[in-house]
Amino acid sequence: MNAIMDALAAHSTMSKQALESEKVRVGLKDILLGPGQLYEALRERSSESIE
Repeated sequence: MNAIMDALAAHSTMSKQALESEKVRVGLKDILLGPGQLYEALRERSSESIE
């Protein structure tokens, strides 16, 4: 239960930072959509686990 609560708090903090800071939004976009294509890799991995 504590792990779930900690994850929710971390997510809320990160979301608040992204909403309030252009610099954070740009950084997240670069990480997710940049050369490593983290978003695409996670999306592909997620669709594989559903099948």
